[in-house]
Amino acid sequence: MPTVAIERTALFTHLGRTYTDAEFDELCFEFGVELDEITSEREEATKSSTVKLSKDQLASLSEEVIYKIDVPANRYDLLCIEGISRSLRVFLGDMDAPTYQIVSPSDEASSTMTVVQSSTATIRPFVVCAILRDVTFDQARYKSFIELQDQLHRNLCRQRTLVAIGTHDLDSVKGPFKYDARSPNDIRFVPLTHTEEGREFDGASLMECYETDAACKHLKPYVPIIKNSPLYPVVLDSEETVLSLPPIINGSKSRITLNTKNVFIECTATDLTKANIVLDTVVAMFSEYAANPFSVEPVTVNYLDDDNTIVKSYRTPQMYTRKETTSVKFVNSLIGIDVDPEPMAELCNKIQLGPARLLPAPSEQDGPILEVTVPPTRSDILHAVDIAEDIAVAYGYNNIVKTVPKTCTVGGEQPLNQLGDLLREEIGRAGYVEVLTHGLCSIKDNFTALGRPVTAAVSLSNPANVEYQVVRTTLLPGLLKTLQHNKSMSFTGGFKLFEISDVVLPDDKHVVTETIVGAKNARRVCATYAGPTSGFEVIHGLVDRIMTLCEVAPEEEYVASSGNKTNKLVHCKEGWSYTIRELKAGESDVSGTYFPGRAAEILLTSPKGGNRVVIGTFGILHPDVLENFDINYPTSAVESTSLLLSGLPDDESTNTVELPQVSLFSARFKKSLVSLYKATSRALLPFQSLIPTTSGNALTIAFTNSKGAPDSTAQCKIVYPRG
Repeated sequence: MPTVAIERTALFTHLGRTYTDAEFDELCFEFGVELDEITSEREEATKSSTVKLSKDQLASLSEEVIYKIDVPANRYDLLCIEGISRSLRVFLGDMDAPTYQIVSPSDEASSTMTVVQSSTATIRPFVVCAILRDVTFDQARYKSFIELQDQLHRNLCRQRTLVAIGTHDLDSVKGPFKYDARSPNDIRFVPLTHTEEGREFDGASLMECYETDAACKHLKPYVPIIKNSPLYPVVLDSEETVLSLPPIINGSKSRITLNTKNVFIECTATDLTKANIVLDTVVAMFSEYAANPFSVEPVTVNYLDDDNTIVKSYRTPQMYTRKETTSVKFVNSLIGIDVDPEPMAELCNKIQLGPARLLPAPSEQDGPILEVTVPPTRSDILHAVDIAEDIAVAYGYNNIVKTVPKTCTVGGEQPLNQLGDLLREEIGRAGYVEVLTHGLCSIKDNFTALGRPVTAAVSLSNPANVEYQVVRTTLLPGLLKTLQHNKSMSFTGGFKLFEISDVVLPDDKHVVTETIVGAKNARRVCATYAGPTSGFEVIHGLVDRIMTLCEVAPEEEYVASSGNKTNKLVHCKEGWSYTIRELKAGESDVSGTYFPGRAAEILLTSPKGGNRVVIGTFGILHPDVLENFDINYPTSAVESTSLLLSGLPDDESTNTVELPQVSLFSARFKKSLVSLYKATSRALLPFQSLIPTTSGNALTIAFTNSKGAPDSTAQCKIVYPRG
């Protein structure tokens, strides 16, 4: 959570009220934020373990009390004293939520930004702008203006990688403005950091300066964002004066001072949505200091192609006020209160979601609908749950009556997860090291590098980089990249890795909450062996071990082909069996992953269908695959679908696991049953052990007494549905 430091005196001046520290702490709780610490500049310096100051230096620091307030990470309107004080005053009923106005531009030239699309598209493709007219700054307002930009850069802007804010004295430059990307050597200006000496830099030399100059160390983290790019983004006025070199530094000529009256704001970005949120936040917070409070002049942004033709145009800031709805019944049930519709609509005014109104009920069962007005500062309101959360704040958490739940339930692990945990233990005992890899990967790693055709996958519309393009459809790339990054490990005795996790597959059949989601999770088991030899027999052995643990018997032909004429007696489920067959080149999308003639499919027969279905593949990885992932040792791999865990193919499986699949893992399962037995009326009877037996779709648990004889008075029978 972001922490905002505010001087107590200044805050109380903005609020028009005074509080004791305890009273303000309680107000913060009621409003939904937290007063984290009460300190001062001198106290902070005294406690610092990194910066040691002399007595004279400490004496010069202020003893003014500072409140450090933790605010929710998505409440960008609370990152400055203006936003916090305004929200608290509305919450206390001291003022109405402001109405923001977009007024007509007073200067057409200054209200135009031209973007050279062909060049900026390669580095930071978007820009949004606004103009604040007749703003009055003093030292406190100027300091807050800078601190808000720093807070936004740290949080929503992701250290300027997504959005970079530039603010300029409009009277010192001349519109219309241009946003371009040019060679570093073609950009020359005096940066804000060298205003006093007036030293001019080109783009390349400025990057070198910020990387090495201790006086500019606060800018060093941002240098890598553009340093290696052949083109640097730059904002210029009509006279080619550099306003800023985003996301690094502004130019000296357009710097803002206490005498600045008209402010030009530009935000360059790789994400247009976040850029608009940032611009709206800055405008909403500081437009209150304009001669016409809460007003802003728009800027038209025109994108030009190589022929100087406008190909796209929009006007910013958006400052959208939108309507969102939820049912009164839903809000009451979620919070645990019983508030009538009219009072609930009035509560919305306390949290800047007013004016709210009631709409006719679509049905008597649903009840009336509450329509709220979401201001441009509340980008965090995305769902009816967000509205309910804010209404709970307005109602008061301390006013919610504590009640005993009407239902009594006992939490437990999902069967699918339980079996997955048991398999993890057993595979770990076989010498494999478990890894947990990232759920996102590149299209190349997920398909091309594995020798597979590019098929449908859940993709990201705005991936942070090429490594996060799609949600994985296979666990194999994660294991292979783990091998790639652990070359220093010893492979002499073989390096074994495994992962049991989910992949996401496209799905247009399953429906959730009356909406086709378009995707579903599927649990997978994947393992690799890399070493001096291919280790095919090692992976083959792991396949047999997993099937044995899941109580699936090998088919007779499969046992006979292994050269072992006698099948050891193991407990297996009736009607379940498996075998393997050669995976031939071109038969499957995954066949290109394996070395021809050295791969197999795992086939399962279940009582649900009776037909063999492919539940996984294993084999020696193709040399091209190893080369793509820079792996120097022969490697074998197995990946099974969730069929091993649920008994159904991916397109039919659910999270239901049949009870006998768990019963053979007797140590933990029996311990749970013994605990259950002790908790019953039979707790005083002596017992020695318990005997689980299965027949059809029933599980019978019989306890034995201290002499080893079955206790006929202590039996339980569990009947469970198939699937």
